[in-house]
This record gives sequence, C-alpha cells and structure tokens, in this order.
Amino acid sequence: MREQPTLRIPLGILGLLAVLLVYGGLVARYVAPLMAGWPALGQLPVYVVLGVIWLLPLRRFLIWMETGRWG
Repeated sequence: MREQPTLRIPLGILGLLAVLLVYGGLVARYVAPLMAGWPALGQLPVYVVLGVIWLLPLRRFLIWMETGRWG
C-alpha cells in the first residue's frame, strides 16, 4: 500500500481518456466509412474486435499507474 499519494493515477486516467478519444476518432473517421454499406450483422464483429483491442495494453498501463513499473 502506498504511503504517499502520487500523480500517476490522475495523470494516467487523463492519459487513458485522451488515448481513447483519439482511438475512437480514428475508428469513426477511417473504419466507419469503409463499412457504411455493410449490414448491421456484418459490422458487429468488426466493432466487437475494435472494442476489445484497446483493452490489450490496459493491464500494463494499470500496473504502471499503481506501482510506477511497467512489468
């Protein structure tokens, strides 16, 4: 348990929100127009995969926010 508060957690949350906004903007800008004519059931797997991809680096990021180490 930490004795002193650190700025890693608030800065990490703000950084995470910024990265998610950029990622969502890129998906909306480049992926959505490519699939505009697809049926909804064809778009569903693509958006599910894109919605899960951002979770892959999240574990290491949360470890860094708590401990200050990447591993």
